[in-house]
Amino acid sequence: MLLQASGISKNYGVTNILSNINLLVNERERIGLVGVNGAGKSTLLKIIAGEIRADQGQIFKAKETRIGYLAQNSGLQSERSIWDEMLHVFAHLIETEKELRSLEEQIADPALMADEKKYADTLNRYSTRSDWFREQGGYEMETRIRSILHGMGFGSFSFDTPIRTLSGGQKTRLALARILLQAPDVLMLDEPTNYLDIETLTWLEDYLRGYSGAIVVVSHDRYFLDALVTTIVEIERHQSKRFTGNYSKYIELKAADYEIQSKHYERQQNEIAKMEDFIQKNIVRATTTKRAQSRRKALEKIERLDKPLGDLKKASFTFEVEQTTGKEVLQVNDLSMSYPNKGSLFQHVSLDMRRGETVALIGPNGIGKSTLLKALVGQLEPTNGSIFWGTNVKIGYYDQEQTGLNPNNTVLEELWSNYSHLEEARIRTVLGNFLFSGEDVLKKVMALSGGEKARVSLAKLMLKKANVLILDEPTNHLDLFSKEVLESALMDYDGTLLFISHDRYFLNKMAERIVELSPTGTQHFLGNYDDYVEKKQELAEMQAEALLIASKDSAANTATDKTTSASSFEDNKQAKREERSRQRRQEQLEAEIAQLEEEITELEHQLTLPEVYQDYVVVQETQAKIDEKKARLTLTYEHWEETMA
Repeated sequence: MLLQASGISKNYGVTNILSNINLLVNERERIGLVGVNGAGKSTLLKIIAGEIRADQGQIFKAKETRIGYLAQNSGLQSERSIWDEMLHVFAHLIETEKELRSLEEQIADPALMADEKKYADTLNRYSTRSDWFREQGGYEMETRIRSILHGMGFGSFSFDTPIRTLSGGQKTRLALARILLQAPDVLMLDEPTNYLDIETLTWLEDYLRGYSGAIVVVSHDRYFLDALVTTIVEIERHQSKRFTGNYSKYIELKAADYEIQSKHYERQQNEIAKMEDFIQKNIVRATTTKRAQSRRKALEKIERLDKPLGDLKKASFTFEVEQTTGKEVLQVNDLSMSYPNKGSLFQHVSLDMRRGETVALIGPNGIGKSTLLKALVGQLEPTNGSIFWGTNVKIGYYDQEQTGLNPNNTVLEELWSNYSHLEEARIRTVLGNFLFSGEDVLKKVMALSGGEKARVSLAKLMLKKANVLILDEPTNHLDLFSKEVLESALMDYDGTLLFISHDRYFLNKMAERIVELSPTGTQHFLGNYDDYVEKKQELAEMQAEALLIASKDSAANTATDKTTSASSFEDNKQAKREERSRQRRQEQLEAEIAQLEEEITELEHQLTLPEVYQDYVVVQETQAKIDEKKARLTLTYEHWEETMA
């Protein structure tokens, strides 16, 4: 055992946050703390870290146990450069290194050799300090710094860069890098995946899996929790409960536990009802009074089970469409964006979207994903290229920075000012569905948490009834339960969806196509995140194999360059013919896909007609046609994907 929190309780005024919370951390254990926003997860970490005091309870830990705590969105504040700040973590090793250099100079001094005892003491001191320096990783500290900075996305940065010049997200990543270098025995991280792109997230998971200490992490990233943790501690209704396994296993265990408790409760309630019925019928009869009294005593001794509490109240909403768009929703051609004095951000971006598609836009931090979305909604002007929106398009835009919210408005005013034609009762009902009830609707926007602001923005978006949703990191700041509600609402959405996300679970659940943005353009991948990773791996293997073959052929072809020069022209012509043939095939398949999708849409519309859905035979025939065309569509998409490879 490295650490134990026992009976922790915390109140803020009359508001109870934590009540009798217990947390045990063993060596090399990976614990995920989960619960809704405001459940008290961050408060518990702060109590363990000693930043705030608990009202009740105790923290037990060995004296030699070092605790490292990184708060949520805690950017690194320093006047040093990136390198100097990271090197400062190893100040004790640097001092020892200076001492070793000084000892080396003394050992080399002929005057010291004359004094045998002093010389022997110096050699002994040097040996002892040198062994300690090596054991503490003194010879690897610069390598560790470079490795972690590269993994956290600072590989392209000049290490002389002053930290004060970095953005808030970069400072947060740097704070995480520093605490990883400190390598405490118990590493406590509060939402460490915020501001991390997918590449950095993957690196962090791998690093933490091999971490030598114990880890306690608060995260709303389900993919991250599944990949890392082996224990889940749930904080719900101010109390804690421990589950063995990752997040997916926790969901299974919690559901099974609730079902078992419900059965036990129902069984006991049935027994109690039978006993009460027997007592009521027999208590007044002389022949059965004693038996009834005996039953009454037994009933009084029963330790009654509490009714199992179901899931907490969740937000509830749907995205409705007021008017359907045309078949072609968006066409982006050769788009480029650049900033004054900073050069090009990206160029040659092309993107097409058809009605009903769900497309995810991904890429590393700073590549320009949010900038591209702002260009699409007209907030920024592109440097080059064109953007064409289809007919009847009504855009709903979700900004991850929540810049569309007025901080001086109350929650009620924020919605009402945008939808003044609605009655107050309707606005309050909508806000209630987003978990703003009673006095909550009178809170100022500036006083809301990140998750609450996100829910206000989603409420405004829902009321807009847009047929095209453009969402920039919609799952940021949302707890695990709210993410599930958002996913459900978006999966039932009839419009067209384009979104940015680093949430790999969300990408897997939602994306039908992934567009990867780079400085030189876009790459398109059919399928979800796992499909994208598999395809990228295939492409990397093919490229590596091609390079290997090319290097072998290069040596062999040097001697035959003259004989092949005549045939190279014909080979080039053949390659061009094949490329033209591929493009024609691709266009034919795209036309076939469009035709099939239109036919499926028409057949599905027929199923909604009374003269069809009231006739069972016609419904069966229509559904059979839909299934057949969907099968053809899947096969055609596969053929189309082959032409893209």
